[in-house]
Amino acid sequence: MNGNGAPPRVGDVTTPSASGTAARTRLERGRGALGPALELVHTGRAPTRAVLTAELGVTRATAGAVAAELEALGLIRVDSRPGGAGGTGGTGGAQGRPSHRLSVAEDGPVALAAQVHSDGFRAALVGLGGRIVATAPGKVTVSADPAQVLGAVVEAGAELLAQSGRRCVGAGLAVPSAVAEPDGTALNPLHLAWPAGSPVRAIFAECVKAAGIDGPALTGNDVNLAALAEHRHGAGRSAQHLLCVATGHRGVGGALVLDGRLHSGSSGLALEVGHLTVNPEGRACHCGSRGCLDVEADPLAFLTAAGRSPGPEVSLLQQARDLLRDEPTEPTVRAATEELIDRLGLGLAGLVNILNPDRIILGGLHRELLHADPERLRAVVADRSLWGRSGGVPILPCTLDHNSLVGAAELAWQPVLDDPLGALA
Repeated sequence: MNGNGAPPRVGDVTTPSASGTAARTRLERGRGALGPALELVHTGRAPTRAVLTAELGVTRATAGAVAAELEALGLIRVDSRPGGAGGTGGTGGAQGRPSHRLSVAEDGPVALAAQVHSDGFRAALVGLGGRIVATAPGKVTVSADPAQVLGAVVEAGAELLAQSGRRCVGAGLAVPSAVAEPDGTALNPLHLAWPAGSPVRAIFAECVKAAGIDGPALTGNDVNLAALAEHRHGAGRSAQHLLCVATGHRGVGGALVLDGRLHSGSSGLALEVGHLTVNPEGRACHCGSRGCLDVEADPLAFLTAAGRSPGPEVSLLQQARDLLRDEPTEPTVRAATEELIDRLGLGLAGLVNILNPDRIILGGLHRELLHADPERLRAVVADRSLWGRSGGVPILPCTLDHNSLVGAAELAWQPVLDDPLGALA
């Protein structure tokens, strides 16, 4: 306890006379545990202080100091009431007293998240825990000038920040392109009119700085970021080797999360699954090949297979979803559904054979295809995959709304998760 009877905070200064070395050692150990502790609360894996103590492998006193420091930073809430709303489960303390409940601070800092896709762009504010605090209305016109588009989406985000009055820890951007490292260039924005190799990270950072927004400005591929968000907050929780395959408004993307970290390859270009060939005699692909998953299993492919002409009113993804929802038993729609499920299943089977994931999650139109006929999709994967036969890899739908936006925010939150005191000082 400190002088006023409260538990010691990690940042407290102790004098040599006050429990001396033991107190200093506890606080130093606690300071190193701040990041891991925040990540545990952020991802919902430590709903109580007792669970936090066990997960960190520290004493109750150290866990209490860590929780108190994170609360003082405005990042979490500690609720000592047995019936408090900060979490569920868990007892601890002497004589089985209910443990303090931990939750992210609902009024705490936020990250600015931005997403650009072929049919528009959107800005949002995202708090800890993957909570979307506010969103700006999606725009439907994406010009050929990335600086103009990114300036507009950052401006929309800055307006949200001004209205919220929240502190901003940084900004993250999701783009429908492989993002090369370390330069942050969009190598193949195939479904945008942007020039190949556009320096999107540098442009985004300049826009964020010009808007007076503090913190880092980071950029990543939209499906990579969706997978990261789902792994931390959605259908991918607890998976060790998580494969995510998704189709958004155009094209197909994939991502792999290994032991909690995105596998992006040597230069950020891993898991370009959209260019797996699933039909050698199929449609011409933008990459120069034929029959790639990118053009055989996206919303445009579905609409085309169903004999529907895409309209300009709403996005291709929404048109495909509406058709699948409203006319699932219509013969051409049913045939198109089976065709795309078979193509998707072939691609997934090849990925299972190569990557051996312990879970597959599907997003965008692929999630709707899974809902439409889960048995058919799983049967195709099992029939073409040794590991599908022997292990029965679970195939699940993504569960987060706007998961690429949430993942973009995760980029901005990561420095805080790594070092809360350093990032917020």
